[in-house]
Amino acid sequence: MTPDLKLDTTDIKILAALQNNGRINNKDLAATVHLAPSTCLERVNRLRRAGIITGHRVEVDPEKLGRPLEALLFLQVRPHKRPLVDPFVEFVLSQPETRYLYHLAGPEDFLVHVAVESANDLQRIVLDKYTARDEIALVRTNLVFQRWNRASLLPPGIDPAQL
Repeated sequence: MTPDLKLDTTDIKILAALQNNGRINNKDLAATVHLAPSTCLERVNRLRRAGIITGHRVEVDPEKLGRPLEALLFLQVRPHKRPLVDPFVEFVLSQPETRYLYHLAGPEDFLVHVAVESANDLQRIVLDKYTARDEIALVRTNLVFQRWNRASLLPPGIDPAQL
């Protein structure tokens, strides 16, 4: 949280509501948090200016896009140095199967969340795209059976049930 912006209960209610429904219109958001629409809009704009609200996203169902199999690829990059890491990150983000990329501390250096057409497609990606790269020392693959989203991220110490 930015040190110059203190969040009150209403700000937190706005953040929770927007995280649960990013398409909610200002009038309905204002009613949800018990504010006048103009006041609500100003608060949302203030949260944007402070960098707390960073954007709005659309979630898609990978299965309905022809990518029913999701996997997590844990990767070791050797040597783990910036001259290799930066081009590797560009490579991963350019792949159409990539959903998310994380740079990690621990035994693996990266976690790549992919969505693919089939087990054969996953095998092709691992063998032809990842292990074929010289800097990849290890790929460990885990299949995703199911994923749940946590609806709202709130500041520490805030109980969502109290909102």
